[in-house]
Amino acid sequence: MNQTKLLALLGILLLVFITAKSAVYMVDEREKVIIVRFGQVLRFDDVPGLHFKTPFLDEARFFDSRILTLDADPQPFLTKEKKYVVVDSFVKWRIEDALKYYLTVGGQELDARRRLEQVVNSGLRDEFGKREVQKVISADRHKIMEILTENTDREARKFGIVVVDVRIQRVDLPAEVSQSVYQRMKAERSRIANELRAQGAEAAEKIRSNSERQRDILLAEAYGKAERTRGEGDARATEIYGKAYSRAPEFYSLYRSLNAYKESFKSKEDILIVDPSSDFFRYMKKSTR
Repeated sequence: MNQTKLLALLGILLLVFITAKSAVYMVDEREKVIIVRFGQVLRFDDVPGLHFKTPFLDEARFFDSRILTLDADPQPFLTKEKKYVVVDSFVKWRIEDALKYYLTVGGQELDARRRLEQVVNSGLRDEFGKREVQKVISADRHKIMEILTENTDREARKFGIVVVDVRIQRVDLPAEVSQSVYQRMKAERSRIANELRAQGAEAAEKIRSNSERQRDILLAEAYGKAERTRGEGDARATEIYGKAYSRAPEFYSLYRSLNAYKESFKSKEDILIVDPSSDFFRYMKKSTR
């Protein structure tokens, strides 16, 4: 009997705990909550804190009210020139009206993201279709993001959502077009490089030819100057020799013979075959005077 009462007491306590847990819910400041009973919304504007609801009948549904990010897959869009570009974008958004969010998308974040992606893609398609590739890549990019943010926020408020920002991360050409553009750029750079090489080779040849011409001119001038100097020296030496000979013929002859002896017998290995009675040994013999 005591065991039966104990089990009954435990059952009652468990039921009380479950009932109390079902009747109490906590609202965090980073969340929005709506209370639903049989599909009908009873409350949706509870402030952060502890709240109560009818146990087992009311259901509390929680939604994240922080800023969320929708990072969609890159999508192709057609520009004004009928050229495709691949756009990578993302959206910063948050839930503003929990009731409208619940009624329009059923409180499902996946459905909300799908709706936002459709709105953003539609805006991108419209804005890119009005502009050329060059403008969507650089000139009008900031303006496009401002227009997209404004238009997307206006449409998203119908779902109880506020769009904080829409950003275009990258605008690329399709892979096959990018490869074609790369090949054309490569060919153009190769052509410019070859042209510059040809111009450099031509300039180098001109410099080389001019340097060789200048060298030949300098060598010719130096050779001419050297020949003139040598000629002047020879003339001066001849003049000095003539004066010396006229003043002392015998001494001059002796001096010339001694120089001839010095040059002839400079090395021990030199061999000279001359008749001893020749005039070459004149001053090696006893003087006649």
